[in-house]
Amino acid sequence: MAGKVDALERALDILEAFSDNKNALSLKQLAEETGLYKSRILRLTSSFIDRGYMSRDDDGRYHLGSTLWRLGSVYRRSFDLGDHIRPVLARIVAEINESAAFYVRDSDMRVCLFRHESTQAIRHHVDEGQRLPLDRGVAGRVILAFEGETGALYDKIRNDGFMNELGERDPDVASVAVPVLDTDEGVIGALSIAGLNSRFDEPERDRAVNVLTEARKELEAEFAGRAI
Repeated sequence: MAGKVDALERALDILEAFSDNKNALSLKQLAEETGLYKSRILRLTSSFIDRGYMSRDDDGRYHLGSTLWRLGSVYRRSFDLGDHIRPVLARIVAEINESAAFYVRDSDMRVCLFRHESTQAIRHHVDEGQRLPLDRGVAGRVILAFEGETGALYDKIRNDGFMNELGERDPDVASVAVPVLDTDEGVIGALSIAGLNSRFDEPERDRAVNVLTEARKELEAEFAGRAI
């Protein structure tokens, strides 16, 4: 794609090699994950370490650095949403007792910005900050629908005002989502509830639609006239 900078792309490949299950990587592992020569990784990671984006322990393993945490905190604070959304998610879970989350779009992905877990012993789980496909799962599809995506599915979501589905991303999980819009009908994000389809059955999902719709109205009223 025109305009891409190869060095920057490769540097980002290094950062994106880390995950919850790979939070400490050796030089060899970074080379395997990225396909880059070790000499190039050493040059790039040296800059990352100098700027606090990465650190290296005494065993030679690399970790993500505190600068990324700081920038992530700035990113989340910039939405000015958490103080409003976390109590709403807590009330949703208290009423439905399935896990509730708030997603926002991030380029061609969606990010779980805020999450409140169910008290159920076995439950659907996504970490805050986790990036997921935008075109799979109710939250992403709701965001796409209210951003104007074309097609029969998105027409139905816009007409209904929600999406209710079984197992598009995970066959064992049922989910419901509604959009949260600003005063210009722009998409702020999507509220969703997800639970095991063995207990989050159709009557419960219908009830969840009503709960989410009321939560959406509450948030949209709070955000009306605010710069989000």
